Amino acid sequence: MPSLAPCAPRRRFGPALVALSLAFSLPGHAQETGAAPVAEEEVGVAGAFLAARAAASHADYAAAAEWYARALLAEPTNPGFLEGAVMANIGLGEFTPAANMARALHDQGVDTQISYLALLIASLQAEDYAGVIERSTDGVEKGALLDTLVTAWAQAGLGRMSEATETFDKLTRSPEMAAFGLYHKALALASAGDFEGADAIFADERAGALREMRRGVLAHVRVLSQLERNADALKLLDDSFTGEPDFELDQLRHRLAAGEPVPFDMVTTAKDGMAEVFYTLAMALGQEGDPAHTLVYARGAQALRPAQDDTALLVAGLLTEQGQHDLAIEVYAAIPADSPSFHIAEIGRAEATHAAGRTEASIEILQGLARAKPDLLVAQIALADGLRREERFDEARKAYDAAIGLLGPSAPDHWALYFSRGICAERLGDFDGTVADMREALRLNPDQAQVLNYLGYSYVDRGENLDEALGMIERAVAKEPGSGYIIDSLAWAYYRLGRYGEAVEPMERASLLEPVDPIVTDHLGDVYWAVGRTREAEFQWHRALSYGPEEKDALRIRAKIEKGLDAVLAEEGAKPIAPVEAKAAP
Repeated sequence: MPSLAPCAPRRRFGPALVALSLAFSLPGHAQETGAAPVAEEEVGVAGAFLAARAAASHADYAAAAEWYARALLAEPTNPGFLEGAVMANIGLGEFTPAANMARALHDQGVDTQISYLALLIASLQAEDYAGVIERSTDGVEKGALLDTLVTAWAQAGLGRMSEATETFDKLTRSPEMAAFGLYHKALALASAGDFEGADAIFADERAGALREMRRGVLAHVRVLSQLERNADALKLLDDSFTGEPDFELDQLRHRLAAGEPVPFDMVTTAKDGMAEVFYTLAMALGQEGDPAHTLVYARGAQALRPAQDDTALLVAGLLTEQGQHDLAIEVYAAIPADSPSFHIAEIGRAEATHAAGRTEASIEILQGLARAKPDLLVAQIALADGLRREERFDEARKAYDAAIGLLGPSAPDHWALYFSRGICAERLGDFDGTVADMREALRLNPDQAQVLNYLGYSYVDRGENLDEALGMIERAVAKEPGSGYIIDSLAWAYYRLGRYGEAVEPMERASLLEPVDPIVTDHLGDVYWAVGRTREAEFQWHRALSYGPEEKDALRIRAKIEKGLDAVLAEEGAKPIAPVEAKAAP
């Protein structure tokens, strides 16, 4: 289906930038800390600690924070308990208790990465820029990325812009970190009104992927607008973003086209700049990093700039990835209805609600969004997809009707809507509607393997139009030779055409690719039976039953095991195992 996420620039971070985000040093932060040995008689403490560790291993930050708090009641200075509690509270977005426990660690002479970050964020929240510079001095001297960036922004916050640019330049002289230094230097210059300097930096090839990520492009667009270069800003938007309509980008295009000077509001204060540092590192880490580690930086960005919707979406996405759906729902729900990102948040909230097992509530969220934004294509698509997932095919078909009604001129990527509506028609017994939608999808995208396979298999399953169906499936296999489901369709087409010997090899290959699929396994049994390998057929039918087929399929499989395929076909009034002729297309 079309993406529901905001349009993204065509190029993304590479692995090198992921490694860069880890390049900061912390004084003594590498040392390992763990819970002090617990005596046998202290079962309560040991139990709380083990429960906390178990919760933390599943990213259950709420439970981990509670269990660590219980353990700390008994041993309030235990370094392992304190460090675990810091991480759990940051995962919850609770930086005040996290900083308090980090101070308790520091007072014992224990410094860890997570406690350092908690204390650093606390200083940034308080806008204690002198304290930030003092805390980060050692890291700057060692060329650490995080410390250098926050020091430069702290200097900017103190009005020492010349020193700030010199500090940013420490990074720009490093090929590995130049992109980070240039990007943040450009933001700092723009926030101070030096738009010419910012534009020159955004045009620097060394800025690389950071200037090309969504926020980097939008920052440059605003810089160009402030330089009265709206035409260049519009071209940059059009060259950088592709995909589904994006409300924020559409608003920006409208303002630029009208000749309006768009203000530079990406970063207006040093504190905003600090938040952007953490957001930048979280985005870099998020390409390949551990979600829990990435979440620390994303939560830091959120603590420093709570109203930043991009950060909220990042945090919620990371929480969803870790299975913390209720926490994700809270974050999504905090994005206001007048935000350009509101529809993205509502779709994310619905997905998280569904993942939490509350399917009806998920549908209600999507229905509310579709009513509130009746002319928003992605809202109608999200509702239709949600209804189809719940097998509410009649309602889903109507929602797809609404979505298709919003389409402009036909485009190749519209095939997915017709494909999805066609599936609903097939499940509702309207095969003519299925054929019409599938053929429209193929008109828009003639080589789309999913459509070729679905329509071809549907014909095969009905015993209709078999020659054309086989051609469709062969084209689908050529497009996606590694798809077990498509290869199953090819084998099944051979079977329905009576070409049983030719069906064996592709059906065995499909079974290897989809080893626990009940339908594929059932088909393999039928093919074996057709070529006289009856013992193997019965074995495959038994396997198919073990994979949880739908009840109607399970009943038929049991009948085949008991009586044999020939008897079942005879009872159904179907033709016996023999070559069959294709019916004419309807």
